[in-house]
Amino acid sequence: METKKLKSFKELIVWQKAYILVLEIYKLTCDFPKSETYGLTQQVRRAAISIPSNIAEGYGRKHKTDYHRFLSIAYGSLLELETQYLLAVDLGYTKQNNAIKGLLKEVGGMLYRIMYPKPDIEASKTIPLNPIP
Repeated sequence: METKKLKSFKELIVWQKAYILVLEIYKLTCDFPKSETYGLTQQVRRAAISIPSNIAEGYGRKHKTDYHRFLSIAYGSLLELETQYLLAVDLGYTKQNNAIKGLLKEVGGMLYRIMYPKPDIEASKTIPLNPIP
């Protein structure tokens, strides 16, 4: 399989999806109570912004170890965001939002698969030197 060198973090699909998630979160939090301006609203927005920001920063580091560390931070921020989103729903600040739920799941899955790729089964198969007929 041919791999293409990306010119920018903006070409990463996981970054694109995370960026869309931030935009959706900002729309959602506009309707949070004013009493939460410096509380949950700010926390939710910071967690959301952290996801594509850490993906971009990790990509920019150019070392696989650094990249994975920043992806791990992004994944942690995603879990933080999911917790805060569930709290906002349970507090009655918002209703369930299928777009946000879908993006949380999709971005989380993508980050996890990048950090922990499945081994290539075909590449790991070995041919015995003396096969038994």
